[in-house]
Amino acid sequence: MLPAHKVRILVATQPVDFRKGHDGLAALVQSVLREDPFTGTMFVFRAKRTDRLKILFWDGTGLVMAYKRLEETTFTWPAIRDGVMSLNRAQFEALFAGLDWRRVKALDARRPAAAE
Repeated sequence: MLPAHKVRILVATQPVDFRKGHDGLAALVQSVLREDPFTGTMFVFRAKRTDRLKILFWDGTGLVMAYKRLEETTFTWPAIRDGVMSLNRAQFEALFAGLDWRRVKALDARRPAAAE
């Protein structure tokens, strides 16, 4: 369900109204974050309650929205401020699993040297 490995992931640092659906979140992406919701970028939104997140992305045929609520813990969120912050894929996967994404550093992927 999630986009390909080389996707841009942006986290909105301000909590949003979780009653918003696809269109409401897409409007926030355009008006508040000043981004285009139809580029394939994955947008992660937080609620006032730190145990919830929503994800919005364009998969080429429509807007996809996912919602997750943790049952026994809370997400580790960046500090609340205006704007967005970028996460790499490993950091996003840690955030989504309820882990502390700040402790995750992705390895630099290099092309293997051609064997002779």
